[in-house]
Amino acid sequence: MSNFRDHAVNYLLQKAESDRSAALASFELLLENAVGIGDHSTGDLYKELDTALDQLVDAEDRLDIIRSLLKPFRPTAGP
Repeated sequence: MSNFRDHAVNYLLQKAESDRSAALASFELLLENAVGIGDHSTGDLYKELDTALDQLVDAEDRLDIIRSLLKPFRPTAGP
């Protein structure tokens, strides 16, 4: 049976996974289709790449901590 801790840890895990996906999507957009940058300046591109990398590093760090220290509860499919 799950409890508050399980729900809270699962929230943290899902949030970090979502943030990771968003950062990877940003990288793909920036690297494959640079029109994602407003005025297309090189400075803006580098700034957005740095931001996406910071977001990815943050999400990966949070995932590592959650998986190693908090042991997320993964409900099994059942009747």
